[in-house]
Amino acid sequence: MPHEPTHPLNDSRPLPASASRPTDSTGCARCRDGTTLGFQISFAFQPIVDLRNRKVFAYEALVRGPNQESAHWVLSQINDDNRYIFDQTCRVQAIRLAAALGMRESLSINFLPNAVYEPAACIRQTLAAAREHNFPTERLIFEFTEGERLGDWPHLIRIFQEYRRHGFRSAIDDFGAGYAGLNLLAEFQPDILKIDMELVRNIDTHKAKQEIVKGIMAMGAGLGVQVIAEGVETAAERDYLRGIGVELMQGYFFCRPAFEALGQVDDGAWCG
Repeated sequence: MPHEPTHPLNDSRPLPASASRPTDSTGCARCRDGTTLGFQISFAFQPIVDLRNRKVFAYEALVRGPNQESAHWVLSQINDDNRYIFDQTCRVQAIRLAAALGMRESLSINFLPNAVYEPAACIRQTLAAAREHNFPTERLIFEFTEGERLGDWPHLIRIFQEYRRHGFRSAIDDFGAGYAGLNLLAEFQPDILKIDMELVRNIDTHKAKQEIVKGIMAMGAGLGVQVIAEGVETAAERDYLRGIGVELMQGYFFCRPAFEALGQVDDGAWCG
């Protein structure tokens, strides 16, 4: 069964440019002069379910083209010149659309730390969008994927700390898959860890994956971090994960991403 690719804004392919981020003057100038992205984007929304309470915990915003083009179609147009504007546009558009759809749950947005030149300045448009659309900041979650190459870990931690100061929650996506791992977790404890889907796949029959995920659960409990299992595709995966204490899950088993709509969880997907 296919699943959503894993990458910032959900594409497994690397961004087609270097990891440099705009300078302070470049970013501020783009904010002031009203520079636009130059092409349209939209979003699909996929629910993250809370099995314990049988309700949707949050929706993740997955970038798409205006006519349901894939995340790869969008990301293939991103380069060093428009990366900053792309990141800012995604935040504003995701909040606007979520509010228009009447979302009452939390909204999870992927962000590109390489596009954030100065955390306090680069959050202004996000805060303005939240105010304009009456979307409470405490219901915003910002995800950084562990698979993203980022050499400047102090910069990422400063971003997380600034976001927390404004009441946003933070998440490390694809935990267990990439370059950050335990070193990042030792320096900063996010609100949420999202277990990489490759660790979830066939976990009900895979002893090594079972022990690794149990370890992640133990770390989460010890650090006060919520754990989400993403990429759940079968009842057997759901049942095993629920049996070891995972209550928050995301994946095609519950609901596929819904383009410009809030995906609905089928009644049969909940535990009995």
